[in-house]
Amino acid sequence: MGNLDSGTTLCDLQPSTAVFLKDVLAGLRESPKQLPSKYLYDERGSSLFDDICQLDEYYLTRSEDQIIKKYSQEMADQIGPGVMLVEYGSGSSTKTMALLEELANPVSYVPVDISREHLSQSAARVSRFFPAIDVLPVCADFTQPFALPKSERQPTHAAVFFPGSTIGNFERDEALAMLKQIADLCGDGGGLLIGIDLQKEVDLIESAYNDALGVTAEFSLNLLRHINRELDGDFDLEHFSHHAVYDNVENRVEISLVSHRDQHVAIGDHLFPFEEDEPIITEYSHKYTIEGFAALAAEVGLTLRRSWTDDRELFAVLHFALLT
Repeated sequence: MGNLDSGTTLCDLQPSTAVFLKDVLAGLRESPKQLPSKYLYDERGSSLFDDICQLDEYYLTRSEDQIIKKYSQEMADQIGPGVMLVEYGSGSSTKTMALLEELANPVSYVPVDISREHLSQSAARVSRFFPAIDVLPVCADFTQPFALPKSERQPTHAAVFFPGSTIGNFERDEALAMLKQIADLCGDGGGLLIGIDLQKEVDLIESAYNDALGVTAEFSLNLLRHINRELDGDFDLEHFSHHAVYDNVENRVEISLVSHRDQHVAIGDHLFPFEEDEPIITEYSHKYTIEGFAALAAEVGLTLRRSWTDDRELFAVLHFALLT
């Protein structure tokens, strides 16, 4: 546990260096090679992602912001009073502020993020804005089960807020497992408010992941810096480049770091060969229809109650209740 400037307490379950190393070595032994996208979000990566969210090409954040600002009262009504609101991948918690303002007597807010420094800063900021709410940050890999912290007041129920279309990073079986974990965490009377990116024109999607300023490329390459710094890696970033393309069959963007030449990369005592043009898959971003995602969630007992979209129907925010 660690104390924040705001007086809130940080529950620190951040993955250890040993777990980071194990995940990286396992991924680089796969064919094709891959690296878990959660490790994109060290302190610098989280900051770069905040910059991505401000880019002209990155319609996702603007679209979701528009939805939440326009319909936050309706969303709050769906969530209900006296809630413990748990946010997965909270980042800067900017989208949550509008929601917290509309909720009826929220008891506590539990931001969950893998980047300890970024989490501490954002939790302290939320606590200053909402002193009546018990802010209980948890530094953890939210893809793994974790226990909810205890609040000073007893909430009526728990609800998960999962914005930003992060669920799209998971393949189908992984997404099902994630949704099942959320259902188990919330329990009876719980709910899920989640953002999904909708299927649309390929050019619009691809441009969001290949911005003209190169911020997304820098974000991707920062994963290699993270490995070099924490795991004694020797990736030469000059010899890798960011690549993002849409797969029409799988309805997803496939994001990778591509080797420019035949080379070897060491991670501590482990050596990995790369061929010219060989990719390391770093992230998927699946695009859904509302009906398709609702059918997926129904497989783990979550039923769609309401859905909202932006004016251009690029993005959707959905509210699910847990069937008991």
